Amino acid sequence: MQMGLRDLGIGRKANIARILAEGELGRRIRDMGLIPGAALEVVGKAPLHDPVALRLSGITLALRNREADYITVEVN
Repeated sequence: MQMGLRDLGIGRKANIARILAEGELGRRIRDMGLIPGAALEVVGKAPLHDPVALRLSGITLALRNREADYITVEVN
């Protein structure tokens, strides 16, 4: 099942299906290792759900919702 990264709950695991961002934002997202096929887990969200913390390849990173909205994931 595919869904937006922003909608993935804490503790859920997924693989990145698509990155819809282009230009500078798309490059920045891919430079963080967020590429199609990459496995990730949502490890936390701020009280207002922005940003979202992800674990990816042994690192933890945070994405703002406006960045996460460009990423579609395939839920495991």
